[in-house]
Amino acid sequence: MPEELITIGELAARTRLSVKALRLYDERGLLRPAVTDPYSGVRRYGPGQVERARRIALLRAAGLPLAPIAAVLDAGGSEGEQLLLAYWREQEDVHAARREAVGYARAVLTGRTPTVYEINERDVPEQQVLFVRRHVGAAELPGFLAEASQLLFARLEQAGACLSGPLFAVYHGLVSEDSDALVEVCAPTGAALEPEGPFGLRVEPAHREAYTELTRRQGDFATMAAAHDAVAAWLADHGHERAGSDREVYHPNWATAAPDEHVADVAVPLAPAG
Repeated sequence: MPEELITIGELAARTRLSVKALRLYDERGLLRPAVTDPYSGVRRYGPGQVERARRIALLRAAGLPLAPIAAVLDAGGSEGEQLLLAYWREQEDVHAARREAVGYARAVLTGRTPTVYEINERDVPEQQVLFVRRHVGAAELPGFLAEASQLLFARLEQAGACLSGPLFAVYHGLVSEDSDALVEVCAPTGAALEPEGPFGLRVEPAHREAYTELTRRQGDFATMAAAHDAVAAWLADHGHERAGSDREVYHPNWATAAPDEHVADVAVPLAPAG
């Protein structure tokens, strides 16, 4: 006997989800109707989808975005549980890192000397860099960094070229929730390449820079922003002039490192003394 189908309104009533939310879940592939009338567009759902909708609501209430929810529900059982726990552990690491950023901000606001970030100096040799640039805000930044890195790696592979140093991003302004800025993702390489398409090519001059090291746990936006502020404050306190824009250097172990492993640096080039 065929199962009884219900309308989107009935599903909303049974699950307390709004019709708007259910339509969104359909668009995202998270909760497809069992049947959609090709002429009227009316959606109808099977009884089993009531339970899936209930679980979506439960996971949304726990703070999960839609993409992780889809992965958890599609895996199901103990595998889905492990995905949920992995997501939650990642969020705990993010919150721990943000506590550090808040501690830094508290020290600044009360006039105390922050001790969260240790600032050092180093010399950086001249290097040729292949780069991709774009104006982005805070919301677009993670996606752009990932996309630009993939483009650069693909271009180097196509040319049979290798990296001569870690990838880094140059920030030609403040990227925040309220403003965007030009960001360049740079791949150092000694290969003979030409600028083409989205790729630019230039030579970064040798310089001395102030920098602070960050762990994987400190890689979220709030903590990186605090690190940028800390290096800038160190420059001012030590009477240094900057010779270039802020940058973030990403070491090869970024994606695989343990929470307390060193994976990145925030750095600012220094103008020569005198």
